[in-house]
Parts: sequence; structure tokens; C-alpha cells
Amino acid sequence: MKKILVTGAAGFIGFHLSKYLLSQNVQVFGLDDLNDYYDVNLKLDRLAQLKNQPNFSFYKINLANGEATAKLFAQTHFDVVVNLAAQAGVRYSLKNPHAYINSNLIGFTNILEGCRYSEVEHLVFASSSSVYGANTKMPFSTQDNVDHPISLYAATKKANELLAHTYSHLYKLPTTGLRFFTVYGPWGRPDMALFMFTKAILAGQPINVFNQGKMQRDFTYIDDIIEGVVKAIDKIPQPDPTWSGDTPDPSTSNAPYKIYNIGNSQPVELMHFIKVLEKCIGKEAKKNMLSMQPGDLPATYADIDDLYNAVGFKPVTSIESGIERFVAWYKDYYKV
Repeated sequence: MKKILVTGAAGFIGFHLSKYLLSQNVQVFGLDDLNDYYDVNLKLDRLAQLKNQPNFSFYKINLANGEATAKLFAQTHFDVVVNLAAQAGVRYSLKNPHAYINSNLIGFTNILEGCRYSEVEHLVFASSSSVYGANTKMPFSTQDNVDHPISLYAATKKANELLAHTYSHLYKLPTTGLRFFTVYGPWGRPDMALFMFTKAILAGQPINVFNQGKMQRDFTYIDDIIEGVVKAIDKIPQPDPTWSGDTPDPSTSNAPYKIYNIGNSQPVELMHFIKVLEKCIGKEAKKNMLSMQPGDLPATYADIDDLYNAVGFKPVTSIESGIERFVAWYKDYYKV
């Protein structure tokens, strides 16, 4: 039975991934520090669904604690590590930068060290569409340069990619980075637009619409994301024999390293997104039309050709179907 460590197992993506892997008879070791960045009860309720599974073990560890992380790796040999633990959110990084350094840089380094010394077969880690920063050429391609982040969160995710490549080069640790594009769905994060909009509309409160609504997002449904992650787990990167230092491709290497976009590849106008949500709820939203927020991207749009060519990844969930499923979950969970 394959042993997989999923960090951030009580988080949105980590919970769904763990749940799927358990259904496939994988032994899942879930790690989370259960911090209070958002409602801890939501995390505990996700975790409760995993804890009743016989092949699931849980560890409450903060990855920034190097001693505790090293001890975990010393006690159990993991075949694969999927690092989804991170301090998320662009806006919060303006208020609490140290949380991002501790979790996303120190914590990730401790993961790399654990993988290195225990000879993990494959490290898959979460990056973000935020790394594209000031880039304006659409769709965003992994072959594009991403040296101009516009938020600390994005900078830490770019740093994760650089750190992973270094370990792949020095220690031949196979690493795969996944740049997630606006993931949504049941059990989602309360700091994401869909969650906040749904909560406000149902309560009769106004929603904040930034950049006067002139925003596009490549909204990607959670089930599609999980399919992509699982396929990436099985696709262990090999050194690229065609890679050249004269014309370096940022997404690959002469080390066992690979970067993929994982998105819907169908950007949606924010105002259309809101209209679909209003229809699903059966209620019109009151809107505060506001200017752009610092650190935000006006648009995201994923070129997913690499992931399709490598593993056949092709999202199938429409925004209408995905939002409908989220609203149904929200009403049931919060007894609305």
C-alpha cells in the first residue's frame, strides 16, 4: 500500500485530495497545524470525515517546527509527499508578512529536507497562478518568465519553485510544482470570493466588487483539480534531455523537475460569475463597486497544454454546475 503524506490535510484542497486517495486504498498521513487564519471549526469538520477512515493518520504539526517535521520523516517512510500546507491569501500578506515567511519558506524548506534525507520518490507541491504577477500575455504559460511578483504571497510561491529546483538539481529529488488557478467548490475557503459572496448575499449584505468588476478568473472546480493532482503524483519528472542553459525553459530542467499550470483554461468575467451565483441563490446581490486592491491580478488564464500532453488533464466542470454544487453544500452545512 502506497504511503502518501498530505500536508495541509485539513485545508480545502488537502481535504479533498486525502478523501480521494483514501477511496483508492492509499495510506494517507495527514498533517496540519489547524491555525486560525480562518474558522478552525470548518477545518475540524473536514478532518472528522477523514479520521474515521482506517488508512488515515493525523499529525498536528507546524511545518516551521523543524524538529517536529524531521521527527515525522524519521519515523515513517513516505513514498510520496504532497505539500499543500501554506499561508494562503494575497490580502493577508499585506498585514502579516511573517506568517508567509514562516509557513511558505521555512516550512517548505523543512519539507525539502525531510524528503531529501528519507529519499522520498516524488514531492508534489502547490504553487499558484499568483506567480505570474505583472505578466500580461495571455494565457499564462509555464514557459513564460515569472520574475515580477506583485504580492509577498506570490513571491513565496515563486521561491518554493526555486527551492524545489535546487533540491532536484543537488540531490536528484524529483519535484513537481502545480500552479493552481482559483480553486472553488464545496468545503472551500471562507476568504475566497465565492464563499464571501454567498455568505453576504444570503444575509442580505452587500458584496465588494473590486476593479469595478473588470476582473477575470480561471475558476477551477475542486474535483477537476484533484484529478490533475492525482495524475501529477503518478507522473514522476525525469531530467529533460532537450533542456538547454542557452535557452532555458523555466518549466523543466536537466534535473528531475517540472512545473505545470492546473486550471480550467476558460477565464470567466467576474460580473458573469456573480450573475450565475445570483441565479443559483435566487437573489440579487447588492454591490459595492470598488477600485483594484494592491497585489491583485486583473485576470488569470491558464495554458494547460503541458499537463494535458503529460497526463491527459482536461477539466470538465462548468462554472454553472460548480457554483450550483457549492451553494447546495453551503446551505446544507450552515443550515441556511
